[in-house]
Amino acid sequence: MNKNHFTKLAVSVLGRWAGRGGAGEASPPPGGASGAVRPGPAAPPPGPGRRGSGPAAPPFSVCSQKVHVLPQTVLYIADAETFSGHEECHEQKKARKRNSKETAIALEKLLPKRCQVLGLVTPGIVVTPMGSSSNQPQEIEEGEAGFALLFPKIDGVKIHTFHFSKDLKNRVFDESKFAEAGLKNNPDLRVVLLFGYNSWKSGATRFLHQIVNPLNEKSIILAGGQVESFTSLTSEKNPVRWRLPPGDACGVVGLAFSGPQIQSATVLLDQDVADERTAEAAMQRLKAANIPERNTIGFMFACVGRGYRHYKTKRNMEADAFRKFFPNVPLFGFFGHGEIGCDRIVTGNFVLRECNDIKDDLLHGYTTVMTLIHLGSTKANQA
Repeated sequence: MNKNHFTKLAVSVLGRWAGRGGAGEASPPPGGASGAVRPGPAAPPPGPGRRGSGPAAPPFSVCSQKVHVLPQTVLYIADAETFSGHEECHEQKKARKRNSKETAIALEKLLPKRCQVLGLVTPGIVVTPMGSSSNQPQEIEEGEAGFALLFPKIDGVKIHTFHFSKDLKNRVFDESKFAEAGLKNNPDLRVVLLFGYNSWKSGATRFLHQIVNPLNEKSIILAGGQVESFTSLTSEKNPVRWRLPPGDACGVVGLAFSGPQIQSATVLLDQDVADERTAEAAMQRLKAANIPERNTIGFMFACVGRGYRHYKTKRNMEADAFRKFFPNVPLFGFFGHGEIGCDRIVTGNFVLRECNDIKDDLLHGYTTVMTLIHLGSTKANQA
């Protein structure tokens, strides 16, 4: 996918994915995060017979027509094929890396300058298509796909990005960096989504333990997984995009959600969950958390070894089970190289924790972690 192609696709992501109606009549979608956009799978650029056919409008003007609030934080995830293009020779590795960077920059240019952005590349995608929150979530294990979640400013909720990279000269992680990132000494911290990159590198797993273990507190939901790479990272304190690490570096990026109104829950689907009955039993555990479903987002972080192969060629098993119990909660996520999470509930007055400080209780393989994040009932600030 060349840069020009992606620019058109990005307009589709941030424009056509945002609305429910036809061009110029998009409506705020019900449910989900207040004012947040619920995108769908990557669509081809507008063409003859498609809505929006004709000359492309300037990217940001398209966004302003379709998105009802300015995004303050954006999480986008795309499969590796979308970001790497279709290079056929291994000797083109540098060209693929350059193409990924250009693709990410093209997308970032469509967003407000002070918008926090985190972009990830993963082997597969989980996405709820545009339109209604009751649309069927899709597990897309092959082919090009992606989504962008746009979070506006929400009263009582603070979302921020973070990044910890492994120091090749020091085997011990400096835990003072947690406080600098707002992950310690923060009584309102409720949810931390963590994404390890280059997990195959030497020392990557040990480094991930050094990040996860100190954050494993009973009042915080930890969830996420291992991705192939990250392509965008800006923060409130540093609106200039991070210089992406060299290919041999490893580390952790993520999003932290703080606010007393936030409620969240996670469940772990282990290797024994291998059919419809056991998948639905796991969703029943998540349902029992009684997390409000309005202004709530679902995340699914699954191993590449699951999906239709794990369920004996039955596709979309876990996404279908989620929709059965949460028909009005949009589901997003990815297939990756390892999962982070356990059974845990964090609400205003109740905490249930079924994993302890033992490091292996949070890092898994061949599993799926399902997460609900409720952002409260306040309306998004549209200023």
